[in-house]
Amino acid sequence: MIYLHIPFCKQKCSYCNFHFSTSLQFKDEMIAAIKNEIRLRKDELQNKNLKSLYFGGGTPSILSADEINSLIDEVLKYFSFDKEIEVTLEANPDDLDKSFLKALLSSPVNRLSVGTQSFFEEDLKLMNRAHNASQAESSIKRAQDFGFENLSIDLIYGSPTSSLEVWKRNLSKTIDLEIPHISSYALTVEPKTALGNWVAKGKVATPKEEEQNHEFYYMKDFLKENGFEHYEVSNFAKPGFHSKHNSAYWKYQEYLGIGPSAHSYNGNDVRSWNIANNQQYIKKLNSGLLAAETEILSQKDQFNEMIMIGLRTMWGVNIYHLKQKFSDDILYHFHKEIQHKLAEGILIIEDDHLKIPEKHWFMADGIASDLFLI
Repeated sequence: MIYLHIPFCKQKCSYCNFHFSTSLQFKDEMIAAIKNEIRLRKDELQNKNLKSLYFGGGTPSILSADEINSLIDEVLKYFSFDKEIEVTLEANPDDLDKSFLKALLSSPVNRLSVGTQSFFEEDLKLMNRAHNASQAESSIKRAQDFGFENLSIDLIYGSPTSSLEVWKRNLSKTIDLEIPHISSYALTVEPKTALGNWVAKGKVATPKEEEQNHEFYYMKDFLKENGFEHYEVSNFAKPGFHSKHNSAYWKYQEYLGIGPSAHSYNGNDVRSWNIANNQQYIKKLNSGLLAAETEILSQKDQFNEMIMIGLRTMWGVNIYHLKQKFSDDILYHFHKEIQHKLAEGILIIEDDHLKIPEKHWFMADGIASDLFLI
């Protein structure tokens, strides 16, 4: 699978620390550089038949349909598409107007991941989103009217501007709109963000973990009652609408990340990442040079990643896979560390897979980190 990072946004959300620029001055040069990187790295993926192509960012919907198609055409010079390929475009609600959606119909894009975040104005203002509450709803209806049924939306809970009652109404709105996939995250205060600055100065209250915990478990129960499968801590899907792209990440499959700040993984022990600087990225790629750094993952790194990622999913960690891959010393550590958590019911083993019971999923990262090799 391939991930394309489009590093442009109209404006900066208050909570965001991803890599992007609000200037489109070098958009054409960036597209050319991304095409060059696709060409230079075409042999890094063993499987040339793609099951997923994902446009992330940034805000990929800031590109025109013609620009999106030109990038897809570049990928198709070196790869083929599986007959059931998932081609996802992350999009902001304010970009999904009739002309853009109509133009997308002639592209291979068949899944939209819409950065809704909330259906309520006060939340959106705190987050400094480019869209308003009306656009949050109308964009989804419009996309459905144009035939885009494979839709995902992002929602943020635990905002100091919100409440459990508002959160319930947000979730009810997703059911009313018949959205088949939801990715939902607790609002976090990241350093070097506007939100981080506001919280530090006391202008905005710090999000309360207890309230976020409550909203998370309400969401889990509510969405399951409405036919969703909770397949990863932050992801819920109706049957047949799991994200193929993200599921591949969680199952340790190889992927190629193209664009500034994008990461790649060979499915075994090599990870690489591109520099998070647009101008340096463009300069290197347009000179025929890669803009990536590479690391060989140690056995410790691989073990910790498998534990962290696997315990966030309904599939858990394949114990047979661990036995095949890791040394006796690592396996001894693993079995030693899980014993008391198994006794407490914080971990369980089902069909040779180690899992966290869903009632403890809000604390999944902390539980996983307790098992890490130091």
